[in-house]
Amino acid sequence: MLHRVKKLKPIKQALFVLLIGLSVVSFWRGAWGIMDTYLFPTNYELSSWVSIIIGLIILYVTHYWTKELA
Repeated sequence: MLHRVKKLKPIKQALFVLLIGLSVVSFWRGAWGIMDTYLFPTNYELSSWVSIIIGLIILYVTHYWTKELA
């Protein structure tokens, strides 16, 4: 797939990157929004802190997974 993207014209590459970026941001915005609704819905601050901790754990675990793949 990556070789097909590299063959695209620069303007199409930029549009492709923009589309993927917006898709990822939209997905995570929705995921965290759902968590804020169902994870401690009456306590916004606690919900935010738990979301940050979960996000950091995910980043920590995936960092070591990708390090092993390289």
